[in-house]
Amino acid sequence: MTRPRPLLALNWKMNKTPSEARAWAADLAAALTPGGAELAVLAPAIDLPVLAGELPAGVALGGQDVSRHEAGAYTGEISAEMLRDVGATCVIVGHSERREYHAETDAVVAAKARQAQAFGLVPIVCVGESLDVRERGEQVNFTLDQLRGSTEGVGENLIVAYEPVWAIGTGRTATAKDAEEMAAAIRGALAGLYTAGAQSFRILYGGSVKPDNIASICAQPNVNGALVGGASLKVADVVAMNDALK
Repeated sequence: MTRPRPLLALNWKMNKTPSEARAWAADLAAALTPGGAELAVLAPAIDLPVLAGELPAGVALGGQDVSRHEAGAYTGEISAEMLRDVGATCVIVGHSERREYHAETDAVVAAKARQAQAFGLVPIVCVGESLDVRERGEQVNFTLDQLRGSTEGVGENLIVAYEPVWAIGTGRTATAKDAEEMAAAIRGALAGLYTAGAQSFRILYGGSVKPDNIASICAQPNVNGALVGGASLKVADVVAMNDALK
């Protein structure tokens, strides 16, 4: 099976107003050159309608979260159907910030992923360990347990993002070897959970990814791209990461 182009899933988190999103998209269109990675912009829901009409051709659009409910009295939530209707093709579920600040369990994450798939969205299922878990040497078992719980009843059309919590927004980055160790373990676990071939799954690394480390991380055999946080906010950094993967 031919290895797919690396995917850069650009998670803006709670940044950029719609007017700022429009300007960012225009700057990207002016600076991006062919080749390199596939790009997906995972923006705040309020920015998605603007980006749907402004992103360069071939750049995908995605959400940062989705409700586990199809519709109804769930004030403030965004449904999978709403995301699909505005042009999103993918959505993050189970980001470590959602797990920590909103007490999302693996069961909730799995329910969100199932709801996303029901409306044709590809869930980007996030898993990863805290620093204390890694220091105990339990990172692989912890992450694979989290993966199993977060994919219960979820179809095989998914992406997994490994994000060591201790490396998110801290400037600390797992080494390429660390990323590969976990990506290989995740791929092996997915092969046991699904009938699809192990190589059919995309596995991303997330955690302080930058232009100067993206190439070494994505060169690893089991890493298929990155979930990018802070470096996704500047077009120059996005272009530099894309060029590094050509």
